Parts: sequence; C-alpha cells; structure tokens
Amino acid sequence: MTRVVLADDQAVVRAGFTVILESHGFEVVGEASNGADAVRVARRERPDVVCMDVRMPGGDGIRATKELAGPGADDPVPVLVVSTFDLDDYVFGALEAGASGFLLKDAEPDVLVDAVRRVAAGDGLVDQSLTRRVLHEFARRRGPVVPDDRVAGLLTPREREIVTLLCRGSSNAEIAATLVLEPSTVKSHLSRIMTKTGSRDRVQLVVWAYDSGVVVPGSDR
Repeated sequence: MTRVVLADDQAVVRAGFTVILESHGFEVVGEASNGADAVRVARRERPDVVCMDVRMPGGDGIRATKELAGPGADDPVPVLVVSTFDLDDYVFGALEAGASGFLLKDAEPDVLVDAVRRVAAGDGLVDQSLTRRVLHEFARRRGPVVPDDRVAGLLTPREREIVTLLCRGSSNAEIAATLVLEPSTVKSHLSRIMTKTGSRDRVQLVVWAYDSGVVVPGSDR
C-alpha cells in the first residue's frame, strides 16, 4: 500500500485529499500544516510520497522540499508539490528543490491519484496542462550553460535524442512514436539514463539535462 503524508495549511484541503486517496487504496500516514512539521512528519513516517503545498506559515514548502528531496538529503523522500499557483517562482523553486512532480490543486481527483501513483513509482510528472510551458520557462530562467563534453559523453546519441524529447514534455508513447521504438524500449532507455545521471525520476532528469547543458533552451523545440 502506498503511504502518503499531506502537507497543507488548510485542513479542508488535507481532509479532501485524504478522502480521495484513501478511497483509491492509499494510506495517509501523517499530516502537517507547515513546512517544518512536514519535514518532521515525513522523516518519522518515511512515506512513499509527500504531497506538499508551497505556501504555508512556519516554513514554506519549497524549503521543506529541499530538506526532504534535495541533492543533499539523506535517504530522500519523493515530493509531489500540489499548489494553487500556476507559472511563477513556486514552480521553478520546487523543481530546483528536488520535487518529483508538480500538480495544480484544481486537478481532477483521478489526476491527483495518478500523480501520486507515478511519483511513488519513480516516474515523476508535471501537470500535463503545464508541462511544456513550465519546462521551457524553467530552462529559460536557468540561463545559458556551457555544455560539458565529459557530461554529454555519458549518453549515447539515442539517449540524447530521448532526453531531448523528454525535455519537450513528451510521454514515453510520444517518444516511442517519434523515434519508431517500442514504449518498453523507451522506458528501458530512460531507466539507464537516470542511473547514469543520478536522476531519481523524469522531472529531475530534465533538470539535469538543462543544468548540464546536454539540452540547450530552444534547441529542444
């Protein structure tokens, strides 16, 4: 059973998410109303996923996300950021902090359920309505990066193609169709790429690709 911690300063939101998730077989093992409490509860309960709001009193969700899932986190916990905010600094801050996914609070219940499942499985996601805009804007804000040939050399030409398509927001099926591959082959490639790059999931692989200069903003269009 997938174990979830909910972090949101609104009790009604936590209650609503609990009803939705538990009706689909998830177990809500803890709740928090601010970032500091979210870190404490998550470290105590070791859930499969933390659903994290970004604006909370007593410690914001981005700081909590970095503590739980950032590069320096010991035994990181996957974080799905669930916010009322669209394209603003919260999205980009969450990605940089190590979030495995980003979802808007007004998403349909089945979208929330699917998002938690995917993050728990290590797939990661950004809300489909935001994916391409978010990733391109994220890359633009990161600014120019000088490509490192040693880093680029980690990937085969085929793997670079797959990562470039991933940075467009393409799904496995879309990547497979573009490259005339089986979806299972794409999944296997992505698994190897994430191992090579030390990326926990698809979202953080995109962050790595832009940070390392393997994909240059604008070149992935």
